[in-house]
Amino acid sequence: MPVIEMKVPSPGESITEVQIARWIKKDGDYVEKDEELCEIDSDKATLTLNAEASGALKILAKEGETIAVGTVVCSIDTDAKGEKVAAAPAAKVEPKVAAAPAKAKEESAQAKKAEPVATKTYAEGIPSVAAEKILREKGIAADKIEGTGKGGRITKADVLNPNIIDISTRGGRNVRREKMTMLRKKVAERLVAVKQETAMLTTFNEVDMSAIMKIRKQYKDTFKETHGVGLGFMSFFTKAVCEALLSFPAVNGQIDGTELVYHDYCDIGIAVSAPKGLMVPIIRNAEAKSLAQIESAVNELATRARDGKITLEEMTGGTFTITNGGVFGSMLSTPIINPPQSAILGMHNIVERAVVVDGKIEVRPIMYVALSYDHRIIDGRESVGFLVKVKQMLEDPTKMLFGGADPTRTLLGI
Repeated sequence: MPVIEMKVPSPGESITEVQIARWIKKDGDYVEKDEELCEIDSDKATLTLNAEASGALKILAKEGETIAVGTVVCSIDTDAKGEKVAAAPAAKVEPKVAAAPAKAKEESAQAKKAEPVATKTYAEGIPSVAAEKILREKGIAADKIEGTGKGGRITKADVLNPNIIDISTRGGRNVRREKMTMLRKKVAERLVAVKQETAMLTTFNEVDMSAIMKIRKQYKDTFKETHGVGLGFMSFFTKAVCEALLSFPAVNGQIDGTELVYHDYCDIGIAVSAPKGLMVPIIRNAEAKSLAQIESAVNELATRARDGKITLEEMTGGTFTITNGGVFGSMLSTPIINPPQSAILGMHNIVERAVVVDGKIEVRPIMYVALSYDHRIIDGRESVGFLVKVKQMLEDPTKMLFGGADPTRTLLGI
């Protein structure tokens, strides 16, 4: 009997073991070729295992089990013939012969009462892949959420904006314990290592966002029609950061043993909060991309990261990172460096504040920004100069067209 053994693929050269996060299919299910069988967590990314052939699935590794790369986790019996698991059959109805009219009416009424149970779909109350990830992260039981998807399936939107809020457990003292995922453990180790192994400092500044908000308000519709993507703040910050990095190369560098490594390109990491932990997909050569290209890359990579579809290659090799705590309402923070990089920029929320402009008090949309940096490679002059450069670019976006130079002086050649 031909049986295909499915082994854990290698997520990367340095990864030797992984964890079975979740089985999408059940033991004994008939699966089609290329169907997703399970999700596998490594300390850097999440990947899926797809069926190499059609047949009956036999699961050999349990959810939550940590196993070595190359281990057989399931097998597929290709001799088995069948179809995907169908919906449960309707309740069996015993045949009745010459039932009296009154009795027939009674049986009909009983059948109607039982109808909701008999017609329950296979999807009712079952969370989608994305929804289940969020439920696990928040510790919410699926039966507390009302599904609005097809067939009653619980969607991601249902979990983020639940229709029913359960308050029955308030006042209790329950305690839950969950095994840390490999990704969460790796993030924890890296964050502790950064605090112990770098001379990390943080410098702050504030940015008047009036100019950028005016541009977005005036051109957002035209930008969307032209490029098919919305005009957000991240593209402006990425362009401003790239110009500042080219002016202050130490901020774009890193320490490798006893050597300093400098980059003449800007691979910008965008920190994304995903259900399984923080992920940082990379925009390669961001200094050469337009605002539209950056927005498209940010949207695509962020979506793939949140859905657990991001690859290890897409999160490796960044030279600088931007993190936006403002989307969660953060006013100010000291972001932690993403090693082996030497600096990270933290964005925060935009708040209308009273500021002095030309001797007068005005209300302006202000964002506080923070630059955490490794003082071993970046001096105070460079860190402050970098952040001031970012501020200048954002408050006068036309400077991005000329690498930070004054457009008028460039036009006049002076």
